[in-house]
Amino acid sequence: MTESPALPGRFVRRQSDFEPAYRRLLATGELKDKVEQARAALASCRLCPRDCGVNRLDNESGVCRSGRNADVASAFPHFGEEDCLRGWRGSGTIFFSWCNLRCIFCQNWDISWQGEGQPMSAAGIASIMLDLERQGCHNINFVTPEHVVPQVLEAIYLAAQQGLRLPIVYNTSGYDSLESMDLLDGVIDIYMPDFKIWDGATAKKLLLAENYPQAAREALRRMHQQVGDLILDEKGLALRGLLVRHLVMPNDLAGTREIMRFLAQELSPHTYVNLMAQYRPAGLVLSRPERYAEIDRQITPQEYTKAARLARREGLHRFDGH
Repeated sequence: MTESPALPGRFVRRQSDFEPAYRRLLATGELKDKVEQARAALASCRLCPRDCGVNRLDNESGVCRSGRNADVASAFPHFGEEDCLRGWRGSGTIFFSWCNLRCIFCQNWDISWQGEGQPMSAAGIASIMLDLERQGCHNINFVTPEHVVPQVLEAIYLAAQQGLRLPIVYNTSGYDSLESMDLLDGVIDIYMPDFKIWDGATAKKLLLAENYPQAAREALRRMHQQVGDLILDEKGLALRGLLVRHLVMPNDLAGTREIMRFLAQELSPHTYVNLMAQYRPAGLVLSRPERYAEIDRQITPQEYTKAARLARREGLHRFDGH
């Protein structure tokens, strides 16, 4: 691996030298073992920080409202993802319904809160993965997978048996348990977590999860331990590593300075960051604007400029689109 003079600050590996992580585990039999462990864990589900303890094998459900099978809302080549994921043929996104967070400003309200989508077997999800590969997508991008880790592993195993060779992107809110992280170790090529909120009291109000900041810090540390800094190929496509999303919020309610400092000092100054400017009122903010007045507006250009400046001051230098 080298730092490319043509792509300054970007770590580059030749595409021809890359093999997805799960291919090795398939060959050793470890991938099958992980699937069995994950499936058994559904019997008393503590696969996310909610620790509901319900028996999802019997279709009991907790906060995420998901039982034995995952619900899929949509799947398609996505051209709105990060530059290094969408490339020129799109990122093969599979959007899962429901969510273990309850973000009151969620912009996918119909999917995450109302569960728009259909239950799908692991074989069905694997078939979608292979179809996205045939369409030429650069990767398979699981969106909101933190509550369906066993189902994701089952699908990867079946798709890998049928020849899948694309990098796997785990596109998560960051509200993941260490148990799930261990199950995914050696399977996921690219972790793409959000780090939404730094402060617990703010997370309690806006995400309905006071322990989100601590859970996110622990999960991001484990992700970075597993895959390291983001590696791109010679064409600028992501192959392996960590990519962190952070949504800039009005009135700095997200705690951008603290999050950027954490990324630079506790993970790596080479952490690849997508600093996002697209916050807009949605979800409960629209129906109860008087309760959420502090976020009942889009961010200003000045707020975004300040956030970008803070990120650089904290030592980060790899930003999506720059």
